[in-house]
Amino acid sequence: MAAPVFKLVLVGDGGVGKTTFVKRHLTGEFEKKYVATLGVEVHPLQFHTNFGELYFNVWDTAGQEKFGGLRDGYYIQGQCAIIMFDVTSRITYKNVPNWHRDMVRVCENIPIVLVGNKVDVKERKVKAKQITFHRKKNLQYYDISAKSNYNFEKPFLWLARKLVGNSELAFVASPALKPPEVSIDLETQRQYEAGLANAASVPLPDEDEDL
Repeated sequence: MAAPVFKLVLVGDGGVGKTTFVKRHLTGEFEKKYVATLGVEVHPLQFHTNFGELYFNVWDTAGQEKFGGLRDGYYIQGQCAIIMFDVTSRITYKNVPNWHRDMVRVCENIPIVLVGNKVDVKERKVKAKQITFHRKKNLQYYDISAKSNYNFEKPFLWLARKLVGNSELAFVASPALKPPEVSIDLETQRQYEAGLANAASVPLPDEDEDL
């Protein structure tokens, strides 16, 4: 039986680290294809699970988002998605609802993970308690740091379990990733995880507070 392949749409403002993130996975970088008509790079990322291997064809905008929005062809037949913002830039989080709206207009009920990148940077501007969008829209959220590989696998594992319909699915071997370029302080990491856990238990505000 052929390994399942899922189209994963990666969106978010320019400069949040989407390309850096997808290029951490060495085989995906090695095997990537360019779709000239859409100006998109497609990176096939392979993951080994306890149910065999599976692939995410990750669609990366290759800078197209700088021209305001992405063409529907980017989203069509998307089976899952990652929306990325940068925790050091409030505007990139403020724009998350726009990315989400554009996506669900084309791909209605797909599993989506929201990720806040660059948590390795000390001057964090978007705090855990301000990140509420995923709770309103029933998305999963993870803090990540592409450059340190922190939580790299988490979004893919969550999506894989949803797509396969099995919460027992697990990755049995780590993908080959580039070595970390920066390191995350473990104590800071623990504080972030605690902050996210606390934020998850606080009732949602009626309206978005201004960031």
